[in-house]
Amino acid sequence: MRESFPPWPKGSTCATSDSGRHLDVFTDRPPRKEILLTKFTESDQLRDLALPSDDRLRSSAISIESAMKDGSRSAVRHACEGFLSGAAEFYGVPRPNVRALASRPLRVREGGWATELFGDYSPSTGLIRIWTRTAVRRQVTSFGTFLSTLCHEFCHHLDCQRLGFRQSPHTRGFYERTAALYHHARGTPKKQLVWVPAPGKRWRIDWRRMRSSPDRVIR
Repeated sequence: MRESFPPWPKGSTCATSDSGRHLDVFTDRPPRKEILLTKFTESDQLRDLALPSDDRLRSSAISIESAMKDGSRSAVRHACEGFLSGAAEFYGVPRPNVRALASRPLRVREGGWATELFGDYSPSTGLIRIWTRTAVRRQVTSFGTFLSTLCHEFCHHLDCQRLGFRQSPHTRGFYERTAALYHHARGTPKKQLVWVPAPGKRWRIDWRRMRSSPDRVIR
């Protein structure tokens, strides 16, 4: 997932995208304003996320996987609503609305590379939009990618509604919280994310080091 967006002011849209064949994950650049930097740092340092002790999210994730095999966007949307209802109830926040759309938007830029939009969230409306098919071949998105995107966008909602991060920046803490929610819902063991410095005072996930370090699994 390549995150190439600045901190988002109120009323804007937070987006999830990637580029090319390799999935790159970058944090946002730290903001210059002190009040924004304080919240950015708080988000960066908050690496843990409380998770349900029951299987409500796992059951809802299974429903989403079944709906995606059926191929009906209305069924996918309904299953996503069930997942978001369970998550919102547990965290004590309003349930965000969700729209399941068809093929991902594709943006081609100079140099011949392109980005696909997987999902986004609007803080002003509380709406999550998530795309169900790839941009070029229009194939159904893999379940893992789809669920990861849904968890990512819900975490933006959680940032805004409960955690006090109204601008919901993409920090290391944000990605750690998203990963915790995803692996809990997927029923898979969480892996410790490996971060390396990137230009512009940002951080990037080093997937190569993660793949070569099986002992980094967190149980």
